[in-house]
Amino acid sequence: MKSVVVTGVSTGIGNAAARVLAKKGFRVFGSVRKEDDAAALKKDLGESFVPLVFDVTDEAGIALAASQVREALKGEKLAGLVNNAGIAVSGPLIDLDPDEFRKQMEVNVTGPFLVTQAFAPLLGTDRALKGEPGRIVNISSVAGIRAMPFLGPYAASKFALEGFSEALRRELMMFRIDVVVIGPGPVKTAIWDKAEEIDISRYANSPYRPILENFQKVFVGQGRDGLPAEKLGELILKALTTPNPKVRYSAVKGRLAEKLVMNFASKRTLDKMIAGMLGLKQKD
Repeated sequence: MKSVVVTGVSTGIGNAAARVLAKKGFRVFGSVRKEDDAAALKKDLGESFVPLVFDVTDEAGIALAASQVREALKGEKLAGLVNNAGIAVSGPLIDLDPDEFRKQMEVNVTGPFLVTQAFAPLLGTDRALKGEPGRIVNISSVAGIRAMPFLGPYAASKFALEGFSEALRRELMMFRIDVVVIGPGPVKTAIWDKAEEIDISRYANSPYRPILENFQKVFVGQGRDGLPAEKLGELILKALTTPNPKVRYSAVKGRLAEKLVMNFASKRTLDKMIAGMLGLKQKD
């Protein structure tokens, strides 16, 4: 049985990936932050699932989890690592609390860095282990190549993850450990219920306040009409198992005309479109 580590499996994309991989015969080591989530997933997924309780910003917790996985593998290599855990911080950059920005980067950038360092030996940098080298799949976002207003912290973290992934892929070639990026657009998860409840009253004195109300409606609406999480689980399976994977997979729902505009229109044209949609045009 091949083994894979997936971070952030309590909900959303990580949860869907754990389910798809378990059904396909993988043993899934899935990270959660709460013991209750670990117990519930273990009961639900059975022997195919092994919970790991740690936060991706906790070096000691990550190291302990890596040692647990090493012991369970009994000298075999890990088939894959899916860096999925993450958060989304929103708000106008010039008004944002710096601590929120730091937290965004710590979870979404430093987290995958720490997890990758801890599990790289099991994927094959430790040449004493048996089996074929594993593969790393980093979950980025459409925001990793295109930044929307009021999602600047999140976009900055995903742009950073894309750069991290590209350098890592080239550095790990000598170990035959491949690195694949998946960049989804909005995905149907419970996160959109939370996004709708975000209190924007703290920006009461900001010139962005009326625009933020409109943005929140547009943002939540797009999310609830996004891709099913199961589709991302299946794409993660493909990225881990296809013989010659792409370096990056996009998964964005939408009409072809919309995709063409977003992908090929000039930055200035997109600026004007987005400004018009959200009400960001300069007033006389």
